[in-house]
Amino acid sequence: MDELHISSSEQNGLHLHLCNIDKFKTTSIMLMIKAPLQEDIITARALIPYVLNGGTTNYPNRKQIRKKLDEMYGATLYSDVHKKGEYHIITFEMEISAEQYLSTPICLLESSLHLLHDIVYNPKIENGVFDSSIVEQEKRSLKQRIISMYDDKMRYASLRLIEEMFKNEPYHIPAYGREEEVDSLNALTVYQVYEKLLQNARFDLFIVGEVNENEIKSMVQNIFSEQHNYSDIQCNFTDEQNIDEVKIVQDKLDVEQGKLFMGYRTFSTIQDENYEATRVANAIFGRFPSSKLFINLREKESLAYFTLSQLESNKGLLITMTGIDFNNYKYAVQIIREQEYALKNGDFTEADVDQAKSMLISQLLEACDTPLGIIDISIQAVDRGFSDNVNDQIRRIQMVSKDDVIHSANKWDLDTIYFLNRNERREEGE
Repeated sequence: MDELHISSSEQNGLHLHLCNIDKFKTTSIMLMIKAPLQEDIITARALIPYVLNGGTTNYPNRKQIRKKLDEMYGATLYSDVHKKGEYHIITFEMEISAEQYLSTPICLLESSLHLLHDIVYNPKIENGVFDSSIVEQEKRSLKQRIISMYDDKMRYASLRLIEEMFKNEPYHIPAYGREEEVDSLNALTVYQVYEKLLQNARFDLFIVGEVNENEIKSMVQNIFSEQHNYSDIQCNFTDEQNIDEVKIVQDKLDVEQGKLFMGYRTFSTIQDENYEATRVANAIFGRFPSSKLFINLREKESLAYFTLSQLESNKGLLITMTGIDFNNYKYAVQIIREQEYALKNGDFTEADVDQAKSMLISQLLEACDTPLGIIDISIQAVDRGFSDNVNDQIRRIQMVSKDDVIHSANKWDLDTIYFLNRNERREEGE
């Protein structure tokens, strides 16, 4: 494929990542704010991006912000909170029309960066802290957001597995915080957490589109003129603890289908040079419809409504997710473990390895066809400190051998089995 180059530099301590590419009619911007997970402030920090989106000094409410976006040829702005490894991540995403396609000459990118800066650094203030009416409104919204996650039983099962599996590690903390903590927050407590975030977090700004790199660097330096003093705290991503006994956890709720989640510690993260072997191993195990889990659980045994395995690249975590009939729990666990042992024993072919590598490479190339896909590739390059060159990534995948896959799989250790079963009262009523 054509070379995809991401230029990285530092402007006032802010990390700027530019991909100058002319294949899109839009320019995409993402500001990523990263800080270590902290249980005592997680809920307050999760509220911050929504409070910031609620109003600024120049645009005092959401209506005024939306009006400004509409004036910028229908630009979009979206914020979210999630976690990666031991870090809490806040993101602001903007998409604007590429300036060369506009009928009137306007520096839309500069206007967008000014608006983004205004939202993050110039919030609407009342008595030296956040506007209390905005905070109270966003507290209600955050509560609803947390409740809706638990209403989605797939997400509920995933959250519960992680809570149980990582009880003694920061990673167990949910990214949106805890519903029971929301009411205790106020404008002052949230503002204090916000001030510390500005002082201590890492800021990465990603821009993808047809841009002049030197102009953008100067623009960012002038607009984001604050000095960002983040000093990287290396969290212990790969837990070296020995697993003496697999934890088995079961919840019972009013559900139509059993949700079986199994959490493995892989002892391999995106920072490792041999991480591609872990990705290929997972591709053979359960990532794609050609995988062992799909073929054996769903096609041969007809045990699963769906089955999938996925990696958390910054945590050394692999999760299998399976939807099953309630009475198939033990047999489904047995089949999943049989596929795990088969992988560890080398019970797969060179053709399986080639197919897995081919599908991972196709996935990578598809990501290059969207601005957010390119930003994701850039984020991975930042996370691992390796080359952001896509062709280098492809070469690393192509170099993975069957022995590499076996070696990687043999590091996997099943930690926790979580099963979301149906409520007994439901069974009695049927």
